[in-house]
Amino acid sequence: MLHRSPLPDIEIPDVTLTEYVIGGARRYGDKPALVDGRTGESITYAELRSSVYATAAGLAARGVGPGDVVALMSHNQPRYAVALHAVIATGAAVTPVNPVLTVPEVTRQLLAAKAKMLIASDEARDKAREAAAGAGVEDVLALTALPTGGTPPAPRPDPATTVAVLPFSSGTTGTAKGVRLTHRNLVANLAQTRAGWRVGPQDVQAAVLPFFHIYGHTIILNSGLLGGATVVTLPRFELAEYLRTLAGHRVTRAYFAPPMVLTLATAPEVDDYDLSSLRYALCGAAPLDVEVTERAEKRLGCLIRQGYGMTEASPGTHQVFDDAFATTPPGSIGVLSPNTEARLVRPGTDEDVAAGETGELLVRGPQVMAGYLDDPAATAATVTDGWLHTGDLLRVDADGVFWVVDRLKELIKYKGYQVAPAELESVLLTHPDVLDAAVVGVPHAEGGEAPKAFVVTARPVDADALMAFVAERVAPYKKVRFVEFVGEIPKSPTGKILRRLLK
Repeated sequence: MLHRSPLPDIEIPDVTLTEYVIGGARRYGDKPALVDGRTGESITYAELRSSVYATAAGLAARGVGPGDVVALMSHNQPRYAVALHAVIATGAAVTPVNPVLTVPEVTRQLLAAKAKMLIASDEARDKAREAAAGAGVEDVLALTALPTGGTPPAPRPDPATTVAVLPFSSGTTGTAKGVRLTHRNLVANLAQTRAGWRVGPQDVQAAVLPFFHIYGHTIILNSGLLGGATVVTLPRFELAEYLRTLAGHRVTRAYFAPPMVLTLATAPEVDDYDLSSLRYALCGAAPLDVEVTERAEKRLGCLIRQGYGMTEASPGTHQVFDDAFATTPPGSIGVLSPNTEARLVRPGTDEDVAAGETGELLVRGPQVMAGYLDDPAATAATVTDGWLHTGDLLRVDADGVFWVVDRLKELIKYKGYQVAPAELESVLLTHPDVLDAAVVGVPHAEGGEAPKAFVVTARPVDADALMAFVAERVAPYKKVRFVEFVGEIPKSPTGKILRRLLK
């Protein structure tokens, strides 16, 4: 049973990502494109366009060009957009790096991506230099001092086959893999979402969800710039600062992850701010509780609806269109985006489920990745005949509205970040007293879901000490939050951990 979008297919422009996003900047002139919500630094659309191409010329003079990969490591700030599109304008690809990763984690990403250069914020400079040294990356530039000047390069990449952005994702299981997103993938997803979300010059978008995450990259940053909106950046979510930003900049569109919604639903400070400018609020990255949603809506005076996607789909596949916010039931993820098809199949098979039944979501469309970097086996296991296996169990109602039921895949979503159990298990097994380990996601009031470790040890071990051992070796969002000591880890005859029994 094939499911399609209620909107007709749209034409996907045959251009690069930067041409598509920055191409219309001239028409907005001196209108602010990006504003730093903390420092007040502002870049107009005219300045953004000139800065992108001047920086692209400077990077090209340093040898950056088609076929290269440049790592970009920074919190949200206006200059992030300049660096991102300047690199892409040279014909190279960007691999976004989360600044909270540990030095070994950053080093691994640089090596896997074969990065030629690393651009880092001032705050991440020391970590960037150490990681770059470990990866043999000699060219490390400060985001605040990028080279400019010279003749802007004029590469002519094939948008359909040339990678523009190389984020790293754990996919449906395992450790992080490079996701090859082409110019066409990303342009297609921007065009698809624009058909339902009519972001325009009248909009002000709050950008606290990170640009190094595909949600922040496509849905917030580039959709805002494409529409001529003003994007107000914040480096992290701090409630008082966030509320001041919403009120002070008269934000019209807000973008949340579930922990933000929980905070907004309960914090008394919300009542102290005039948030009447808010028209639309979107939550993504993880499922959102309906009761919490309704409480937050009352506090904000604005409806909150969910979307759905994954890094491998650039990311959006489902959305609640602007004109359907009031009629779409909370708790759902809306309908399929244009040019997107879906199937619901019995897990582990190619057999479609009956109407109304729950099945694993498969999606197909121009936004689906070109494949994983240097991993044909993982690519073949994830995309078959153009169908992307999401690893999530969904149902669809008679109106074509989709609902997330459960997660088939093993990934844990802590505050919207992907945490791969296999990675944490590998770290635990390096402890001299750990004989076996398994990690599952469990409910967590702040993060929505958090890692819990079941551990078999050779001798008594302190749980707090074991959690500290892991915390020293992974990014903060990956930390094990709970430990339970057991006599053995339940496994199938083939040795696969039976995580459902642990849950």
